[in-house]
Amino acid sequence: MNMTNSDDRYMWDMTILYPSPDSPELDMALSSLDSETELFREKYFSVTASLPPLNQLEAIMEYERLQVSISKPLCYAHLLFASDSGNEAFRALSQRCTELSSRISQRLLFFEIELINLEEDAFEKLLRLDESANYRHFLRSIRRFRPYILKENEEQLLTRKNLTGINAFTRLFDELSASFLHKMELDGEEREFTGEELLSMLHHPSADIRFRSLATFLDKYAENGIVYNSVFNNMALDHAEEMELRGYRTPIQPTNIGNEIPDEAVEHLLSVTERNYGLAQRYFNIKANLLGIDKIRNCDIYAPVAPDLKKYDFETAREMVVSSYSDYDCKFGGIIDAFFRERRVDVMPRRGKSGGAFAMGISPESPPFLLLNYTGTLRDIATIAHEAGHGLHFVLSGKQNMLNYHPPLPLAETASVFGEMLLTRRLLENENDTTARKSLLCAKIEDIIATTFRQTVLTRFELRLHYERKNRLLSNDTISEIWLEENGKLFGDSVEMIPAYRWGWSYISHFIHSRFYCYSYTFAELLVLALFQKYREEGESFKPGYLMLLESGGSRSPYETAKLCGIDITENDFWQKGYDFLADLVDDLENSIMNSKK
Repeated sequence: MNMTNSDDRYMWDMTILYPSPDSPELDMALSSLDSETELFREKYFSVTASLPPLNQLEAIMEYERLQVSISKPLCYAHLLFASDSGNEAFRALSQRCTELSSRISQRLLFFEIELINLEEDAFEKLLRLDESANYRHFLRSIRRFRPYILKENEEQLLTRKNLTGINAFTRLFDELSASFLHKMELDGEEREFTGEELLSMLHHPSADIRFRSLATFLDKYAENGIVYNSVFNNMALDHAEEMELRGYRTPIQPTNIGNEIPDEAVEHLLSVTERNYGLAQRYFNIKANLLGIDKIRNCDIYAPVAPDLKKYDFETAREMVVSSYSDYDCKFGGIIDAFFRERRVDVMPRRGKSGGAFAMGISPESPPFLLLNYTGTLRDIATIAHEAGHGLHFVLSGKQNMLNYHPPLPLAETASVFGEMLLTRRLLENENDTTARKSLLCAKIEDIIATTFRQTVLTRFELRLHYERKNRLLSNDTISEIWLEENGKLFGDSVEMIPAYRWGWSYISHFIHSRFYCYSYTFAELLVLALFQKYREEGESFKPGYLMLLESGGSRSPYETAKLCGIDITENDFWQKGYDFLADLVDDLENSIMNSKK
């Protein structure tokens, strides 16, 4: 690798947003938000329903502009905190913004409540305005929550208690997890590693190093089991209490309503996935054969099947990703390249930095930023392609207004997963070595398994956690039993779980930050497999529809958005088609293995 942890070229240039955390510009932006939201409240509180439709629309547009003003400084603070949660100035700014966000939310709650509760005739008049075209989906989306909305003072109380409740537990989870350094012996020397560095060693050719890296990583969470138990129990209990207050039937229901997907459709997606678990088990048995062992352990799933463990310089990885997008559309490649040229990507793992990877879309008026933890593996390159896809999606959806800017969760992973497919195709097309091609094929199959089957396991675990916590405090042993049971359904007899994996639930941030987000990965992966098949069949004629899909942001439902590309997600066998595609990949791998033995 030709970079260091402190190489500025590979760290965010946050001056794109504000000169510094203590700049007058940032302080002015934050200080003005209290007065701006108060003025908005004074102007529209309790009168929204009595306004003529055109004035209601003006209020919505003013509300939208206010959301843009709020997003920039608050996202800036979040990005700084994610880059170094140990920096006291960043921590202080993050806490200031958390408290400010709570106050703003309390003041603005009334507006959407009043829109949601408009009389049917008034609501329809507002929708029928020609000028409302860009706001219809937003209005219909929030209207779906009408049966579950409380009175404004009750909503304010819930928002206020979140500051020292669920938000505080989220912050505790983030700060504790980001603070970890793990000690492990490597090459005869005990060294300190970040969590991301240890997880990257799951791709190491040594079975012993793979085992010790995963065990060392999870042992740190076990050492802090009292804290993680408190976080998970309180997060689940808080959610259960709120669901009961609002009258929801299930803990996942508000997520499904927000995603505009019926509960039954989500259950169908999960059930179809579970019926195909045998396909993953078939692959795991093939992987064991490739590694020359009877049964793989879960720390061996990503083991290299070739003897050489190639490390990729970041500049090489960057070029591969940019070229993959450029091969599809030169404009896409230019957008991706700008992330790196303008230093909107934070690349290296380091203590205090958030683990994993994410892309942050701020608003249509501000550029997106990407966070990575690059360690040089092939999977890390796929992660760059994935997060770059998110960034591309945010750039293209920038033509929407702020209320339609973010795509619904089931579509939020579409561009990212499609980008990974573009990368895989480029790698396969440029690789003539049989062994290397076999490795790439394994990596793609493993990626699809992780993005579909594993995400269903996570969703089932999360559901059980919430259902069982509603009735009793859950010990870590109980949580771990649920975790191992759900993973066992996927692994069957084909994979042995190492003892430390009982703590595998404790580090997954989606359970804390975005309840029931995980099935969106499954949805997106299967949708993208269908989209990619259409692209291979239709070529250039496919591209206009896909561009419209990305540009639509959150202005349409998942069903309507998929239809832009000629995809009908309501077809009975739609989800199964994705697993049929995966089965074909596994067949190709088996044929490749057989041919290499001849």
